[in-house]
Amino acid sequence: MPDSEPIFLLLPSILSLILFFILIKRKQRRYNLPPGNMGWPFLGETIGYLGPYSATSVGEFMHQHISRYGNIYKSNLFGEKTIVSADAGLNKFILQNEGRLFECSYPRSIGGILGKWSMLVLVGDMHRDMRIISLNFLSNARLRTHLLREVEKHTLLVLNTWKEKCIFSAQDEAKKFTFNLMAKNIMSMDPGHPETEQLKKEYVTFMKGVVSAPLNLPGTAYRKALQSRSTILKFIEKKMEVRIRKMKEGKENSEEDDLLEWVLKHSNLSTEQILDLILSLLFAGHETSSVAITLAIYFLPGCPLAIQQLREEHLEVARAKNQSGETELNWDDYKKMEFTQCVINETLRLGNVVRFLHRKALKDIRYKGYDIPCGWKVLPVIAAVHLDPCLFDHPQLFNPWRWQQNNGSRGAGTATSSASSSNYFMPFGGGPRLCAGTELAKLEMAVFIHHLVLNYQWELADTDEAFAFPFVDFPKGLPIRVFKS
Repeated sequence: MPDSEPIFLLLPSILSLILFFILIKRKQRRYNLPPGNMGWPFLGETIGYLGPYSATSVGEFMHQHISRYGNIYKSNLFGEKTIVSADAGLNKFILQNEGRLFECSYPRSIGGILGKWSMLVLVGDMHRDMRIISLNFLSNARLRTHLLREVEKHTLLVLNTWKEKCIFSAQDEAKKFTFNLMAKNIMSMDPGHPETEQLKKEYVTFMKGVVSAPLNLPGTAYRKALQSRSTILKFIEKKMEVRIRKMKEGKENSEEDDLLEWVLKHSNLSTEQILDLILSLLFAGHETSSVAITLAIYFLPGCPLAIQQLREEHLEVARAKNQSGETELNWDDYKKMEFTQCVINETLRLGNVVRFLHRKALKDIRYKGYDIPCGWKVLPVIAAVHLDPCLFDHPQLFNPWRWQQNNGSRGAGTATSSASSSNYFMPFGGGPRLCAGTELAKLEMAVFIHHLVLNYQWELADTDEAFAFPFVDFPKGLPIRVFKS
């Protein structure tokens, strides 16, 4: 009896503990999760999800999962429980409810390389403040005057170097154009200047790390990118110190009408915040626009009718300029480029520069009978919607006429884009986090296409295609051969 006494004394505690766990279990909500596969422990299905595939498709991994589980399925990606959405309605719902039901949630490795104050990873009031700064700098008034002029100048700086029958990388030329444009308008750095070229070199190393596996080990692309990030930030900080000293001495340069000057004068951001803001805008403004321009150069030779109609549209603009005695494009000229906007939309829809977004559920949410638990990662896959045959007829076909309202022009065929499907066209995201550089990106593409089709014909000089890694890239740089028109 004495031996059993301790057991009797512990029995009430044991029973209470069991009862406690039973009650907790009953209170726990049973979620009706979408079907899916959680994959391997920790790794989940990340490796399969990030495998390279043609950018004009959703990839074999996504295709198989949608075929098996539907447009909404569960998985384990980037080390977290995840709901993946290829559903147009859910994607729009996610983006429209940013800050209320969902918030931006990128992997730590992205924040580690872009910076904790990068607009890409910030949430809440701080993101709103940074976005307002960007929108003020990229205002409609500034686009109409200063930026349109700058875009055309930097376009011609690149195109005027192209020689008859020369073969070169279209991707490198597009990157040169967008980098020089952003460097000039962010920090007043001149194209071809030694410091500009050195910054570009560091930036290339930085970008290779952004799109690589986040392995912070000696010799890896990620480690090299972190080192280049440090070099770039030191460079920007030196620029800041010079500007601040000039402002204090009253020696401001009226030609330095750039983002750095604007932020120093009109914001209360710390040095660290300014550095991350400039780096993130250099990244966003250079990388996505250059890929979009390269995609247009890639798609257009496969659609001669589109090139013909583009050339007619831009010849008309050029004739009107000659008659008026003007040389530089103005905003009215840009607004006349209606078919060009169709080409831009179709390039962004088929090429999908931004494949998917990272979000996290802030509350338990029910959608179409499925539960999205609070704290779970949510991945709205923009590309899957843009390539959905239920929304876009013949989605793998490059057809700019689908964006014309009457859809009655030549070449339109049966591929149309209804008003309802256009509502789910989100190449720049949506909601409160809609890309601040949306209008600048469209302007860059339109002006580049204007001078390209007026002055050159081109053909692909080697087999190459756009791949998603998941960032869109051309393995060979898209070699083209050009001929002067």
